[in-house]
Amino acid sequence: MAAAPSACRTTAALVRQQVEAGGERFWRLADFRGLPFQAVAQELSRLTRAKCLRRLYRGVYYRPRLTAFGESLPNPAGLQALAGERSPVFPAGLAAANLLGFTTQSPRSTEVATTATSLPQMLMGKATVVYTRRPAAWARLGREDAALLDFLRRAGRSSELSPEATTARVLAQLTVDGRFARLLDVAATEPPRVRALLGAFGDALQADRSDLARLRQSLNPLSRFDFGAFATLPTANGWQAKASGAA
Repeated sequence: MAAAPSACRTTAALVRQQVEAGGERFWRLADFRGLPFQAVAQELSRLTRAKCLRRLYRGVYYRPRLTAFGESLPNPAGLQALAGERSPVFPAGLAAANLLGFTTQSPRSTEVATTATSLPQMLMGKATVVYTRRPAAWARLGREDAALLDFLRRAGRSSELSPEATTARVLAQLTVDGRFARLLDVAATEPPRVRALLGAFGDALQADRSDLARLRQSLNPLSRFDFGAFATLPTANGWQAKASGAA
């Protein structure tokens, strides 16, 4: 049943007051819990037409502030946080390598990975490179866990350290607060080369033999994998790494 006109007017006034008092920030329909959904949506649309708000995406609005150069623009980190509420968003590529200390380079374009099939470009920013369809199991990982898994997927090629230093740093990273166990928990959803890499690192860390046996059984014994920067790992050959220099 539609809300009474007086109730709509009251809701509109409450929404307008909150938006005007809130200053520069993002607004979503969920920010007005307890108020009639339809009336809130109508008032946000009215405020958008009046140029008090900008509609960024369905149900997501931005209240700018006036600067010496015109209206402010949405903060990219805030936009990505909003996108992350819809589906998990993790650093990828150089951003992941930078987060974990493998490089000091800052990427020209932000790179992120997500379990979703797509992310709203308006929220992510036009310059953001989005890698979609990561396994649903990634939703169980923290930001740095997923960044390390992305780094392994790229065989450490985004590192500016030597192969030996890169390998040593990964080994150290895997011992942080049970991280190897968490990555092992999602290993079944990863490509074979990543499973082989995790097996080689687990071997070097003297991980549980039954866990390593399950990883080994998941690999085709005739396959050979490009370990990239991790070819120097002493256990690499035992986990089907391609010979150095092999095509």
